[in-house]
Order: sequence, then C-alpha cells, then structure tokens
Amino acid sequence: MPTIASYYFTPVSPWAYLGHDRFVAMAAAADAGVEVLPVDYGAIFPVSGGLPLGKRAPQRQAYRLVELRRFSERLGVPLNLQPKFFPVDAGPASRLIVQVDMADGAQKALALSGAMLKAVWAQERNVADADTLAALLAECGLPAKRLEQSQAPEVAARFAANTQRAIDAGVFGAPSYVIDGEIFWGQDRLDFVERRLAAG
Repeated sequence: MPTIASYYFTPVSPWAYLGHDRFVAMAAAADAGVEVLPVDYGAIFPVSGGLPLGKRAPQRQAYRLVELRRFSERLGVPLNLQPKFFPVDAGPASRLIVQVDMADGAQKALALSGAMLKAVWAQERNVADADTLAALLAECGLPAKRLEQSQAPEVAARFAANTQRAIDAGVFGAPSYVIDGEIFWGQDRLDFVERRLAAG
C-alpha cells in the first residue's frame, strides 16, 4: 500500500507556494498518495495560539519578509514580497480546490492549487475574484462548471471537515504535511518529508 501524505495548506500562503512544486515532485518520486486538504486557518489559529498576519508584532512581520526573500532567492522561485492581492478571502479558492478534488481527483486539485499559489505570489492576480478563478480553471484544463459547483453545501461541509481534521491532527500552520500521524510544518521541512516518504 502506498504511503499517503496529508497536505494541509491555504491557497494564499507564500510558504505553501515556495514548497508546492517540490512537495508534488517528491510525492510523485516516492509513488506516494496525496490528500489535498485546503483548510481555514482563520478557524485554526484561535485554537492553536496563532495570529493572522496583521495582528502579529511588527518585528515578526518584518522578519517574515526577510525570510521570504531569502527562500525565494535560495530556491530560485520568483515571489512578490507584498503582492497586490494579499491578504484576500481564501474561502472561494479553497472550496474550488475541494470541488476539483472531489470531481477530478488529487492530481488535478494539486495542479489547480499550484496555479492559484503562483497567481497570488508571482502574477499579481486575485484568487478571491470569480473571473480569476474561472480563468485558472481554464488554464488548468478543468471544466468551467466546477466554479458554480464549488458553491454547493456539500463542498462547504467538506472544507469545514478538512479544517476540523487539521485541528484534530494538531496542525497549526501552513503548509503542513502529515504522514502516519507525524507533522512536518513548513516548506523548510521538506527534506524531512522526502526522507519519510522514501522510507515508505
């Protein structure tokens, strides 16, 4: 039975953006399955001691920008440190990923997630905007009807269930990769994820 990695993230996280392509590649190389689990960190932070970016101390906000620049340069991944459309409501994009996962499978959901992350952090696009989401679906070769379908109650219920599952698993930050109950928090832990996936 293949190893399964549970991937908890939000499509507006710069850290998820920096790690997304590497994580997808290493999961494929290890022939591991991926559970694509966008979650609502607005619900997770209050129960895990986290704070949304705007409420963090100024020195923490400043250091975040330093680290983003460092990792962007180190990894060779282009990133706008302060993109035009951030922060925005991640709910519509997250629910669209959930719907694509339900209808088209994890690989298509991963591709769409990567496109969304790049849209925010490299392309100055607004993933809270329905027209942008429709364009991203088209760019990923996915049916346009997925956008309307993503507004269904069962999609909202799955998104809420993902979030509760993250809380129950002890997840507190984005991205988090969980393998056999072991949490790896942050794209800077992907070396450990790779070793864990290789171990099977």
